[in-house]
Amino acid sequence: MAQQSPLIPVLFREALNITSLGVAPEGIKFGTCTLESEKYICVCQGGELIIIDMVGGNTVTKRPISAEAAIMNPNSKIVALRASGQLQIFNLDSKTRIKSHTISEAIQYWRWIDPLTIALVSVSSVYHWSIEGTEGPIKRFDRDSKLEANQIIGYTVSMDRKWCLLTGISQTSPGVIMGTMQLYSEEKRVSQILNGHTGTFALINRPGRDVPAQVLCFEEKKIDSPAKLYIMEVGRDKDAPGGVFRVAPTQIPLPPDAPNDFPVAMNVSSKNDIIFMITKQGYLFLFDVHTGKALYRAKISNETVFVTTAHTEVGGIMGVTARIGSVIHVAVNEATLIPYIVNTLRDTSLAIELAGRLNLDGANELFEMQFNSLLTQGDIQGAAKLAAESPNGLLRTPSTIQRFQQIQPIPGQPPALFQYFSLLLEKGKLNAMEALELARPLLAQGRTDMLEKWFKEDKLECSAELGDLVAQSDINMALSVYLRANVPEKVVSCFVQRGEFDQVVAYSAKVGYRCDFVQMLQGMIRTNPQGAAEFAKKLVTGGPNKTAMIDPNTVVEIFMGLNRVQETTAFLLEALKNNKKEEGYLQTKLLEINLIGGSPQVADAILANEMFSHYDRNHIAKLCENAGLYQRALEHYQTPGDIKRLMTFAPTMNSDFIVNFFGNLSRETSIEVMKEMLGKNMRQNLSIVVQIATKFNDQIGTDNLIGLLESFKSYEGLFYYLGGIVNFSQEPIAHFKYIEAAAKMQQFKEVERVCRDSTVYNPEQVKKFLMDARLPDPRPLIHVCDRYDFIEEMTGYLYKNSQQKYIEVYVQKVSPQKTPMVIGKLLDLDCNEDFLRNLLNSVGHACPVEELVEQVERRNRLRLLQPWLEARVATGNTEKHTHNAIGKIYVTLNRDPKTFLSQNQFYDPQVLGKYCEKLDPSLAFLAYKRANGVCDDDLIRVTTENGLFKDQARYLVERQDLELWAKVLTPPGSEGVETPSRRALIDQVVQTALPETKVADEVSTTVKAFMTADLPSELIELLERIVLQGSDFSENRNLQNLLILTAVKADKTRVMDYINRLDNYDGPEIAKIASSEQYELYEEALVIYIKFGKKAEIGPEKTSLNVSAVEVLVDHLKALERAREFAERVAEPAVWSKLAKAQLDEDLVVESIGSYIKANDPSYYMEVIECAEREGKFTPLVSYLRMARIEIKDPIIENELIYSLAKTNALSELEEFIAAPNVANIENCGQRCFDEGMYEAAKILFKNINNNAKLALCYVNLGLYREAVEAASKGNAINTWKQVCYACVRAEEFRLAGTCGLNILKHPDHLEELIVFYERAGFPSELLKLMEQGLSLEEAHSGIFTELAILYSKYSPEKMMSHLKLYWNRMNISKVLRSCERALLWDEAVFLYKEDGQNDSAVRVMVDHCTAWKPELFIECVQKVRNQEIYYRAIGFYIEQHPMELKRLLHVLAPSLDNARVVHQLRKAEHLPLAMEYLQSVQKDNVAAVNEALNELYIEDEDHEQLRRSIDDFNNFDQIALAQRIEKHELLEFRRISAYLYKKNKRFQQSVTLSKGDKMYKDAIDTAAESESSDLAEDLLKFFVNIGDKECFCATLYTTYGLVRPDVAMELAWRNGYVDYAMPFMIQYMRNLHEKVEAIDLRTMPKEKDQVDQDAAAAAVVAASMYDAPMLGNGTMMLANAPYNPDMAYGSMGGMSGVGGMVPGMSMPGNIAPASLGGGMASSMGFNMGGTMGNGMGGTMGNGMGGSLGGNMGGGNMGF
Repeated sequence: MAQQSPLIPVLFREALNITSLGVAPEGIKFGTCTLESEKYICVCQGGELIIIDMVGGNTVTKRPISAEAAIMNPNSKIVALRASGQLQIFNLDSKTRIKSHTISEAIQYWRWIDPLTIALVSVSSVYHWSIEGTEGPIKRFDRDSKLEANQIIGYTVSMDRKWCLLTGISQTSPGVIMGTMQLYSEEKRVSQILNGHTGTFALINRPGRDVPAQVLCFEEKKIDSPAKLYIMEVGRDKDAPGGVFRVAPTQIPLPPDAPNDFPVAMNVSSKNDIIFMITKQGYLFLFDVHTGKALYRAKISNETVFVTTAHTEVGGIMGVTARIGSVIHVAVNEATLIPYIVNTLRDTSLAIELAGRLNLDGANELFEMQFNSLLTQGDIQGAAKLAAESPNGLLRTPSTIQRFQQIQPIPGQPPALFQYFSLLLEKGKLNAMEALELARPLLAQGRTDMLEKWFKEDKLECSAELGDLVAQSDINMALSVYLRANVPEKVVSCFVQRGEFDQVVAYSAKVGYRCDFVQMLQGMIRTNPQGAAEFAKKLVTGGPNKTAMIDPNTVVEIFMGLNRVQETTAFLLEALKNNKKEEGYLQTKLLEINLIGGSPQVADAILANEMFSHYDRNHIAKLCENAGLYQRALEHYQTPGDIKRLMTFAPTMNSDFIVNFFGNLSRETSIEVMKEMLGKNMRQNLSIVVQIATKFNDQIGTDNLIGLLESFKSYEGLFYYLGGIVNFSQEPIAHFKYIEAAAKMQQFKEVERVCRDSTVYNPEQVKKFLMDARLPDPRPLIHVCDRYDFIEEMTGYLYKNSQQKYIEVYVQKVSPQKTPMVIGKLLDLDCNEDFLRNLLNSVGHACPVEELVEQVERRNRLRLLQPWLEARVATGNTEKHTHNAIGKIYVTLNRDPKTFLSQNQFYDPQVLGKYCEKLDPSLAFLAYKRANGVCDDDLIRVTTENGLFKDQARYLVERQDLELWAKVLTPPGSEGVETPSRRALIDQVVQTALPETKVADEVSTTVKAFMTADLPSELIELLERIVLQGSDFSENRNLQNLLILTAVKADKTRVMDYINRLDNYDGPEIAKIASSEQYELYEEALVIYIKFGKKAEIGPEKTSLNVSAVEVLVDHLKALERAREFAERVAEPAVWSKLAKAQLDEDLVVESIGSYIKANDPSYYMEVIECAEREGKFTPLVSYLRMARIEIKDPIIENELIYSLAKTNALSELEEFIAAPNVANIENCGQRCFDEGMYEAAKILFKNINNNAKLALCYVNLGLYREAVEAASKGNAINTWKQVCYACVRAEEFRLAGTCGLNILKHPDHLEELIVFYERAGFPSELLKLMEQGLSLEEAHSGIFTELAILYSKYSPEKMMSHLKLYWNRMNISKVLRSCERALLWDEAVFLYKEDGQNDSAVRVMVDHCTAWKPELFIECVQKVRNQEIYYRAIGFYIEQHPMELKRLLHVLAPSLDNARVVHQLRKAEHLPLAMEYLQSVQKDNVAAVNEALNELYIEDEDHEQLRRSIDDFNNFDQIALAQRIEKHELLEFRRISAYLYKKNKRFQQSVTLSKGDKMYKDAIDTAAESESSDLAEDLLKFFVNIGDKECFCATLYTTYGLVRPDVAMELAWRNGYVDYAMPFMIQYMRNLHEKVEAIDLRTMPKEKDQVDQDAAAAAVVAASMYDAPMLGNGTMMLANAPYNPDMAYGSMGGMSGVGGMVPGMSMPGNIAPASLGGGMASSMGFNMGGTMGNGMGGTMGNGMGGSLGGNMGGGNMGF
């Protein structure tokens, strides 16, 4: 692209100029020049197709065509041609026609709508024609009636082919072109008419939608309304998700100097979603598809861009300018687009949107400012979206992530960072840094499923750091990350951890990574030999291109070092499968370790599969022989001695193997071995030798094998051996020897079969053998002789051996067609003629006559056949050979041969003619003549050689064959030489043949022959005799024409004489020939035209001849004076017209105009006008144009007449002319006069057509300002008002300027221009007056009020507030706000923000500018803000400026505030006590920060009741921190609260310790019971024992019954004398224990079949023992009301011999494991308790547990 100005958002270049490539300017227009894509330009001009390949270096291809239009396929070299109704499609590369069709309707427009489809627009319908298939164009819809009178300029279809848009234009009034578009829906089958000039379809991606939006973009232009751009989605249901995309109509900013301009092309660049629109006058417009906003306007061409196309590769639009042929390309300049929008359009929102959407630079500062602003406002979602859409990842930086991390989370919403990442994931893929930051919190929360999902969707960029982070949680996912990040060492580490060694190999080979595989193998072979083998296989083939990643020798050493033969074999089989030469040692090693190592069958299998070929064959052969593998050894030995030695083991070998083995031996060795085998035992070995010979016939050689068998005289072996190969052998010796052996073996059927079927044997040799053998049946000989044409030998053999019967059979049934040869041989043998006649009669018609006649005629016995031939003729035979033979007989016998030759129709004239030449040439002439031209060469030769020229001349005249004439008149080698034979022939033709004939065609053909032979002198002689010397053909027109033309060519001196003497010839045609450049007989042609013109009657023919005569004078003789005299003499308009054109060509303008006026011919008015204007001859031109307009009603004529009158200053005549009816385009004439400064004439013209707009400009240029204003008011065109207004301002006619200005104010698009003009002119006061007057207009719009407010801010700020209060709702508030900010009018700005509902901004202004703060106004606005960030700014503002009003502000904002943030802000400002009431009012939300703040205040106020109530009611705070803070408080209640908090947070030890310190024992006991910790409960018991508090000891046992172990309780009670206080605990415990043991005993007792009910009862007992514990006394102590704890009571019973002696294999019931029974009771009960307790315990425990656990404990003896 060419370099552009840095502030121009487009790139413009001229790709090429097609006129420089040979394209004529007149061919560069709509309809003849087409541009279907950026690849090809196609032009039709002058019967020639020009194709310019812009992709292939602008190469030009020219082809002659007869088509009127052509269009190139947008993608390939396929061209469509159109000629009238004929349509054709050709492939230029393959030079084939793809498709053709004939359509009856006239095609007005056509184009390719895609590479496979052509759209055809006829007068009434629209068709689509596919190049695929065979069907013709398919009708899509009918054209609407409103498009009937329109010129079709465009047709397009939507991407889904469901919408079609047809565009046409028409002229409604002079200078005004209206457009009409038909929008058709394929689904609904309906059309809608749109008023516009162009449109197109596009696909765009809208935010928040998965499906692209298919939009229709078009220009709408209605009468008396400005042009607008419409963008709307089509084909989408209005209720679909996301709705239907539509942009509000946008007015197209047409330039002031082109009010009637209209668009001719519209394309949407898919690369950047920008609309390119080009108008007829060459203006380019750019619009954004998503917003409809105008981006740019500029004039790019002075000529019309009549054809355009989208540039698919680089974007933008391409077009061709009319006549000039410039191919232009306009595209978006991505480097300057955003700076242009920012600096020129000053539309920051559009700049941000485009930069983000198109990923363009230029708005970086705007993005950063917007991002900071959004964060400041608390719009996290907006800031995240902006950062995600920032161009080139501008805001996707670590600092952005850090800022989102620092944002405090809002309750009920995800963290800001997650919102940011969510938007990034929706948009695309996270980079490495972002992916790492996202993974940290997700992994901390254990949400690996989300990461896995995003990895699968390729949403995260992988890195080594991310893999290291993921590896801590999921090694499989980390492997995926390392693979994506291409970190080989990490990937291999993961594979090793997972034990996937094969994957290590595959991956290392794929990426080319090397690691220590040897060490890995050494470790694996000892633990996993099979796995090591598989791993080694992978290594040896897993490298790049399947190369080895480890040395196979190293692997073999490792494996064989541990004698792993099987694994080594498996590995080597895989490693050596490619059978490479360099692996020969390893191949030998593989076979050796199996042959020596005791696995010969493995080696045998390897050798059988022929896997290797590079091992040491001799060494392996010896090993195989030693191992008993004789066949394998035989395969490997090469020397004959070894082979013979192993042949002693042949009986043990497979016969098939022995046969196949010979295939590896040389020819000599094979013969030697077979000879030895036959010599030792021929009968035993003959069969196998025959098999070997049959199979290896080609290898050993047929001759050698035959010689071998013949040396042993084994015909049997020969017969069977050759019988196996004879059917496919191509050696003659094999077939002959087989025939010979079969004959020896008396196998005559085989002899006959081979003789009959074989085509290989030597026939001469076989024939001789059979004749010598004299077989009893001669049929084999007959077959041989018949096939190889030994007929005479066969016939002689049979005749001599008296086998005439076989002769008869042969000619009758075997080969009747060879009867002539048999007859000939029999004639040579002097056979009886009767036998011959009988033989012929028996064969009959099957005998070929031609050969028979030849055989008999050769032996001079032809008469022998006469009866037989006459008999055939008598039967109606028409065979030519038969008649040829009988004819020869008649000619020889002279039996009326002329009659036969003339009347017989069946003989061959060439044969009989040749036969008669030597006997009688006249008979030969008759025969050749009878051939009807077939034997003409022979006839000419015979007649010429024998002097029969008269017959030859008559024959030539009668034949009328031009080719034959050419042969005799111009024989080869006689060019330019007169031969005697030709002269004699010509004399006979002139003297005899032609005078005798009466047939005109014969004369004509003869004359043509002479002409063709280029014999002009002879032809003239011939024609003079026919035409001038009197004959039936003297008045023949053709002959007279021929005579004159021949003289023209051969003798020009005779032409004038012939012209005057002859009358019946075609004069005009001959005159054309005579006046041609070839002959230049102009005077003769002139005489002909004049002679025939005088004879012609008055009418078109006479006129045509006179015109031709004057053409000769002016075109050839260049005699304009003679031509003028001739024109005056004949006085015909056509002659004057021809003369006028010649004078005009000689630039005799005045004379030419006079001649045209005499001819009354206006046909060349364009040339006359051009020459007259060039020469400045306007006065005669006026006369000519007055004549021309009478004949032709053409606007051009009348336009030029008006212009000529204006140039001659004939203004009165001009007024008279335009007042009368005319068809002139007065608009254009007036513009032309205006452009050339003829303002008076232009005024008259514009006044006539009421073009007040242009009339006003004329008045302006004439200095008539008042009249200009009046005209402008009548025209009421905005551009006119502006120009008149500006002129009045420059002339300081402010009153008139104000009148114009008021009309301009009505149009908002032109208001800014008007204001800028006044300001630059230095008249702001006049401008204010004008704007104030505009307020009272009925059409007053928001722009007036807005701009006046801006002007007040500049020039009269005191009026600003009153103006705002009156008209704020009619302004563009954002624009006025910017002016207020520039003028520092903060009160006005607050007022506007408030009234506009922008309370956020209003509050922000009051906060930033405290002078604008009003208490009530602030409270009113702050309640309505949308950005919650404003709340906190307001709180900070009140803290700093108005702290006493803070309470009211917090009360108002409480429902909307983030309480935690408020607390943080107040705490930071050290004003927390001021918000006590606010905090108490919001504590119901249970927010941690609020709770902590209130608790802090309660502690400071020493209000423990409020603190205790707050803790109980609201638990969302850091309880441990609070407990630690107050655990050392000087007040007891605060310390109790601390213990209470510890207990609530499961820190029971700290709580108990704190309670014990404060002697709050009840709290300590309750805490221990709640903890469910045995250790804590037992420690507390010991504590009470230590301090001697028995009541607390008893209370602890009561409260913590389920936690205290009985041995601990009893030990403490016994040691310290607290047994009575512990007795209730023990009684309850023994009862529960007894019930449990009893339930276990019942459950483990062997069951009887009838005890099903008892089992149910036992289950009930167990349930009762577990859940229905008895009560002790009448108290409420539920001793068993606690869950069973397996760690209590039985947890350490290790020393009991009874229990420890359990029978092996026994299981314990329930959940009591055997290991839990042992030493516990020994330690807790292994001492003398004394009294009843001991016996009772002993008896109960002993019997109970002994009975249930096997009775090993003994009655009552538990070791006490």
